[in-house]
Amino acid sequence: MTRIFSGIQPSGELHVGNYLGAVKNWVALQQGAESLFCIVDYHAITAPYEPMLLRSRRRDLAFGLLAAGIDPARATLFVQSDVPEHTELAWIFNTVTPLGELERQVQFKEKAQRQDSVLAGLLNYPVLQAADILLYRADTVPVGEDQVQHLELSRVIARRWNAQFAPDADFFPEPQPLLTPTRRIMGLDGQAKMSKSLGNTIGLLESPDEIWAKLRPAVTDPKRIRRTDPGTPEVCNIYHLHRAFSEPATVQHVAVQCSTAGWGCIDCKKVLAESIETELVPIRGRAAQLMAEPSRVDDARAAGAAKARVLAKETMRGVRDRMGFD
Repeated sequence: MTRIFSGIQPSGELHVGNYLGAVKNWVALQQGAESLFCIVDYHAITAPYEPMLLRSRRRDLAFGLLAAGIDPARATLFVQSDVPEHTELAWIFNTVTPLGELERQVQFKEKAQRQDSVLAGLLNYPVLQAADILLYRADTVPVGEDQVQHLELSRVIARRWNAQFAPDADFFPEPQPLLTPTRRIMGLDGQAKMSKSLGNTIGLLESPDEIWAKLRPAVTDPKRIRRTDPGTPEVCNIYHLHRAFSEPATVQHVAVQCSTAGWGCIDCKKVLAESIETELVPIRGRAAQLMAEPSRVDDARAAGAAKARVLAKETMRGVRDRMGFD
């Protein structure tokens, strides 16, 4: 069976961008593949953070993932720092990773330009990411387009380690990307990727009134000034949210109404709000059940960590033996 690994940083409550960009796909994948989903808190400390906030965000994220449909009976959900082998393997991989490969990473170059003092953790971020994946010898990784380069580095690291320490057998697989169906979710401002820090998100557990208060002023086709102006659906962020939430027939109807000025933007947004509500109702229902039994969140995390540690220890036994540590 295909083994899937994917991780998500603990930034607090899930929003629609997280859900459409990753989690909804995870929920589908867990039905037919051995799936490991990790809350990557070691990755989160490569930027300034508050320890108490990190603790609460880890739990909030676990709660949100379970509410969104991650099933502990089908998938292994755990926190990265609960499995110490992640950092052990990351250090080992540092010894076979060329510095030039790290310096060429686009995300490193972009983030380093915004920092006065660039920390080693930012440079080594993709090495830890490779360790996350290869620790479980996962062969498939659901990713967005912005993570494809990091995954290529994981394959480079796997090849280099195998060549040096397991030349007769490919101990580590070369994981392949599985691009998420909804690859990039723009925020309600229409200017940047949906991000909690930018305040352009819709929370997965927000009420219908809260969602409408955000949708109503959301940016649409900038060239559509008056209601009688025909629009261009392809450049409208609300249309792209329809494609993620609405039925195909509704999406087609929205495109026609927009391009012929049959609807105003408010009409379009009202239909989108209904589609979003249809999708979020069962998520809110699961969230209510978890609120009534909060121990289920901690139990799922503990059980997931226990399963992950079994796989991690098995991998590290093979690594240590081949590298001369056992």
